Amino acid sequence: MTMEKTIVLASGNEGKAREFRAILEPMGYKIVLQKELNISSPEETGKSFLENAILKARYASEQSGMWALADDSGLAVDALNGAPGIYSARYAGEHGDEKACNIKLLDALKNVPDGKRAARYYCALCLVRHKDDPVPLTVLSSWEGSIGHNEKGSGGFGYDPLFIVTGRDCTAAELPPQIKNLISHRGKALQALTYKLTHNLS
Repeated sequence: MTMEKTIVLASGNEGKAREFRAILEPMGYKIVLQKELNISSPEETGKSFLENAILKARYASEQSGMWALADDSGLAVDALNGAPGIYSARYAGEHGDEKACNIKLLDALKNVPDGKRAARYYCALCLVRHKDDPVPLTVLSSWEGSIGHNEKGSGGFGYDPLFIVTGRDCTAAELPPQIKNLISHRGKALQALTYKLTHNLS
């Protein structure tokens, strides 16, 4: 594996890493989590998913001297005016406490009836070849669904056990990984990114 084929993933989330590796490694890209290089995460000061993805990718590239890929994603619930949004991973306070986040979301929607629980996942991706890359590759994708009344399924991560996929009688956590990687916000974003990698960097 040559150095230019190695990409630092600006995340410590193993669930995300599995999804990135499943799609990018068959293309010849080796994915290394930033924590494996002792790189910490910068403060996410952006006002949007895309701003945060760019910020994180540039920081990881600056610290590693390598290509860096960042994902900033989250859940936006219509009845909550788009919350938890960019704060999805720290909705309950502590970053990455998925169980607490799910409990807080269910509590926030406890009086919201079916039919008004529409939600969507968003995923913003940014890949930079170096920290000052003037033309980063960026992608923004979404996935429509609604929020259930209780958790179902053991797959996925984050809000997946609550996210009922539009057009399917199941939550994201009940989908086989192969199917989720094809139709999810992150799966669609990665497919768009791989197209850009193939056509823009050849």
